[in-house]
Amino acid sequence: MTEIAPALSAALLAGLLGSAHCLGMCAGISGLFAVNTGVATLRSELPFAITYNLGRVLSYSLLGVIVGAFGSVIIKASPAIASGIRMLSGIVIILVGLKVAFDLRYLNAIERMGATLWSRIAPAARNLVPVTTLPRALGLGLIWGWLPCGLVYSVLLIAATSADATSGALIMIAFGIGTMPAMVMTGLGAAKLSQLMRRRGTRVGLGLLIVVLGVLTIAMPVSAWLAPQAHQHM
Repeated sequence: MTEIAPALSAALLAGLLGSAHCLGMCAGISGLFAVNTGVATLRSELPFAITYNLGRVLSYSLLGVIVGAFGSVIIKASPAIASGIRMLSGIVIILVGLKVAFDLRYLNAIERMGATLWSRIAPAARNLVPVTTLPRALGLGLIWGWLPCGLVYSVLLIAATSADATSGALIMIAFGIGTMPAMVMTGLGAAKLSQLMRRRGTRVGLGLLIVVLGVLTIAMPVSAWLAPQAHQHM
């Protein structure tokens, strides 16, 4: 668990700081709860918003299991590349931090590829609107978790380099939890949190913190590689 701690922290921060990006893509669907459920109180709206977002996080965790298991297969086939995979994980975390801080678009091509899959999944969401029951909210969240998103794909790359299905799931759950505060509050019509996440200073500061986590991740295999070299020279 200690080895994936930087990845978990980076995923959580990416979700929290990437909320402004998520709001642009998902806020409209979150807002359906207040409009279509016909409820008038916060107590009535909250279960729908939470259930929808739990569905999203469940889809993220499934994606994490898939890519983490794929990474595990690669490591088992070629154990010698384990350290290289760890370094790749650190590089990806750094790129995620730079994306959060400066809104880099380096995954646009992959996002467009995901749009093809999304075009086949999206029609199923129409049968769940209006969101009048909790099962419908959960189903909508499960579907929306597959929405093509560069930030999600960035964190999926981190999950893949964990080379473990459980770790991959935990990384994606951490990311999903990070996105939930802004998404839930937006579904309830609150905007102050999203405004905070959109501030450039906030995004740059915590984005650079993610970069530091990436550097720490790279430092682990590098130090392990340098230690035997130093011992041989002694």
